[in-house]
Amino acid sequence: MRLSFCFFLSLSLIVISCKPTFQEPQISLEDYKVEEGFELEMVASEPLLTAPVAIDFDSKGRIWVAEMAGFMLNLEGDGEDSPSGAIKILEDRDNDGIMDHAKTFLDSLVMPRALALVYGGLLYAESPNLWFVEIEDDKPVNKVLVDSLYATVGNPEHQPNGLMMNLDNWIYNAKSNFRYQRREGVWYKEPTTSRGQWGISHDNFGRLYYNNNSTQLLGDHILPNRLVRNKYFVPRKGVDETLTKDNRVYPLHAASVNRGYEEGVLDQDSLLVNVTAACGPLVYRGGMFPADYDQNVFVCVPEANLIKRNILSFYGDRVEAKQAWQGKEFLASTDEGFRPVNLSNGPDGNMYVVDMHRGVIQHYAFLSPYLKKVSAEKKLDTILNYGRILRVRTKDKPARDIPDLETLSASRLLVLLKDSNGWIRDRAQQYLIHKKDKGVLPELKKLAVDNNSPLAQLHALYVLKGLNALSFDFLQELAQTGGPEATSHAIVLMEEYASEKNVPEAKVLFAELLKRNEPMLDLYLSTTLGIWANYDQEVFFPFIYDLSSKYKDNTIVQEAILSGSEGVLPALKLQLEQMDDLKNTDLDVLAAASLERQEKNRPNYIYSTQVARADSRTNGAILFRQICASCHSSSGEGIHGLAPPLVGSEYISTHLEQLGLIILHGLKGPLNIKGELYDENHQMPGLKYNKNLTDKDISDIISYVTNAFSVNPKGLKPEKIKELRDVNSKDGMEYTEKELYEQIGK
Repeated sequence: MRLSFCFFLSLSLIVISCKPTFQEPQISLEDYKVEEGFELEMVASEPLLTAPVAIDFDSKGRIWVAEMAGFMLNLEGDGEDSPSGAIKILEDRDNDGIMDHAKTFLDSLVMPRALALVYGGLLYAESPNLWFVEIEDDKPVNKVLVDSLYATVGNPEHQPNGLMMNLDNWIYNAKSNFRYQRREGVWYKEPTTSRGQWGISHDNFGRLYYNNNSTQLLGDHILPNRLVRNKYFVPRKGVDETLTKDNRVYPLHAASVNRGYEEGVLDQDSLLVNVTAACGPLVYRGGMFPADYDQNVFVCVPEANLIKRNILSFYGDRVEAKQAWQGKEFLASTDEGFRPVNLSNGPDGNMYVVDMHRGVIQHYAFLSPYLKKVSAEKKLDTILNYGRILRVRTKDKPARDIPDLETLSASRLLVLLKDSNGWIRDRAQQYLIHKKDKGVLPELKKLAVDNNSPLAQLHALYVLKGLNALSFDFLQELAQTGGPEATSHAIVLMEEYASEKNVPEAKVLFAELLKRNEPMLDLYLSTTLGIWANYDQEVFFPFIYDLSSKYKDNTIVQEAILSGSEGVLPALKLQLEQMDDLKNTDLDVLAAASLERQEKNRPNYIYSTQVARADSRTNGAILFRQICASCHSSSGEGIHGLAPPLVGSEYISTHLEQLGLIILHGLKGPLNIKGELYDENHQMPGLKYNKNLTDKDISDIISYVTNAFSVNPKGLKPEKIKELRDVNSKDGMEYTEKELYEQIGK
């Protein structure tokens, strides 16, 4: 899709005049096909915005947008470090549903990547910093540095982003192992599971969903941080799980993709077969789509110019997903400039699509010669200075009024906790906490135990948590009378009141809950029993034995037990060894591994404050953190489902030339590393074409990783790196494991 010269001229005249209000452009959407029963509308477009990557809505329905205008201005990636980014406020002043006014809130930003309206201000990410500013008359005031190490300088495809407030009042991110919260004006940062690559979302229960380039939907079967409280345990199930192995895509045309030269990437019609740049997942919670769309997960596939739909199924102790259709997508286009990179639930209940609308979205560090050539031939690199936000709405369904939550009283906000739109419920929850109106506490408590409003129950519960108005007795009452979801959250929140005093009541309650025989309740009891056992092992160890035996084939339950048991692990392990029916079970084996890690002081990498034997001042360490750690983790232990471990890898300890080949030319699956299979969808692109990396830089990376992650520090001289640049694989692209083994014999 291209605009006429006259339209370009008119836009140029508008920009030159520097007016903040624009005549709404008429942009055709004929190249776009949306599922029957839905309508696609253009909400905002150039010249109001350029290269949007993230949005949020304020209480007035205005759109706040982060513009990453400096990304891939040409095929060489020049200008990436220039302060060309901005955060803008888009308004619809004539109330026709289309944005017609833009106001710059912050400018001169370098690659801003995420934003969230929270705590009466704006939280935003500008690498490497995470900032918070209060808002007065649409202007930033009282700027606070929340985290100076939020996103290390480096490849923007692998830096933290997302900034999503979850049900539990914590702000979570993609591509990060930290979460954030502000209490009484003080910012808190805690370790959490490392999740995804670009974009993050949550369901009504508070579980998190994300993805990476080659896996369209990942997620957690369990609430955040329930499996990572034992610092010396790394869960392998329950979090960071592939929810569907179906990564097929059904594009409308032969789009240009980075590895289109590889066998199996394209079909006989040159159509992409599986996702290669999946991002921006969204759990739809708007309440305006048909009922069977509730809590579906939509996924952006910008390389193929489409958006997927996945249907979730909930089974208490796990979540599963499947594609809604085979052979078609929810939204697809033949416009190769259409680059959906993020999705959002709106205050009107509709779904909003952030279209970066840029010809080249593959970062130059990983841009293959193939795609570089194709992009030049198609002139994709000339699709610049665009940016759009689209709205997907149900056809023939009238628009709903959007309440200005900021002006509502606490009593009015409390009613909105029952709203059908999850965006409204989420914001009402946060405004209630922000207002600190204790006058509504009786009504909040009444709502929290009202089983007729199961969604409102959860929101009310976490408003009470945010107002420090919970108690053990109240949570006990809720657990006794609530449904599985409300009771599960009560079990989680009750941990704060674990004490010797409350042991007798907890014992009775847990025994009652186990009798319900609910997989969800059993799972969350598994996570908490070890915590309570710190105060009475004789009472709570038998519960652990019962659940471990009952779910002997359920690894998530075994890991849940271990996660809460760090404080009693030696005693628990001793008891397990003396019980014939539990000896050598998963729980016994996991306990032994956790104790071994504790003895060697090898915590889960999310708790690591420094990398073993690493000199953070060396060039190799800096480059490793910038380029490699986002996939292999800062500790080199890998990230489950994404990248294999470096610690103990034979490529690190013995075969340095093969390591050099991997770093230079890349590596593609299937791979078998330390007994774990990484399939053909896992690929590491080579750094050979990264113009900013010299032979000395790659030599430094090798010196660092062999020193940090093996017992046999070695290195390759820059001269050898230069020589290996010309040692190509058979097809001239990424190496396979078989080809690397063949190289060893040469």
